[in-house]
Amino acid sequence: MNQTKSGLAGFLHRRPETWIAVGYFAFYLLSFFALERITEPRFIIHSPLDDLIPFCEWGIIPYASWYLLLVGGPVFFLLKDKGDYLRLCFIMFVGMTICLALYVVLPTGLELRQPIPRDNLLCKAVELLRSIDTPTNVCPSIHVSSTVAVGIVTVRSRLFARRTWVKVLMTLECLAVCWGTLVLQQHSVWDVAAGAALSFALMPIAWKLWPQTE
Repeated sequence: MNQTKSGLAGFLHRRPETWIAVGYFAFYLLSFFALERITEPRFIIHSPLDDLIPFCEWGIIPYASWYLLLVGGPVFFLLKDKGDYLRLCFIMFVGMTICLALYVVLPTGLELRQPIPRDNLLCKAVELLRSIDTPTNVCPSIHVSSTVAVGIVTVRSRLFARRTWVKVLMTLECLAVCWGTLVLQQHSVWDVAAGAALSFALMPIAWKLWPQTE
């Protein structure tokens, strides 16, 4: 046990930037669930395109993969490249903070959700998701903004400069997550567009603050 503590303490001493992610995720979880309880939507988000997107329970698979990206992305870059880690933390966490602030100032909601049309394992997973994640605080989509943040840093990272297949897979993963949010009726097209735009807007600032060396 002492060896474990010593090892963890040593890791944190060598990489104090670890606390950026640990501290922020604690703040984010508290803030998100607090807002779920106290905010009432004043602005319903809707696009005519939303009405053309059919429900598909298979979207739960890429949608759920977001949780792996959310944790795995920062952990991977923390271990592999400090600059990429700091750039990712900036784009992801500043983006999340902006989203949370907008949820307070401009409380948004959805009226897209229809009764789940089938009864299978994936549909039951969607029912569970809906019971936890209410159709409030939706624009911009944190799901999308943080996914795009991981995608941007991965594609631009020098770690994958000669690994085109990694960049292609990550791009497909980002598109799949966005698709999942839409076909599960978790977000409007506007939420997805705003979430992606937010991360792309923060991208040049991140590279300005932490220039990437060749």
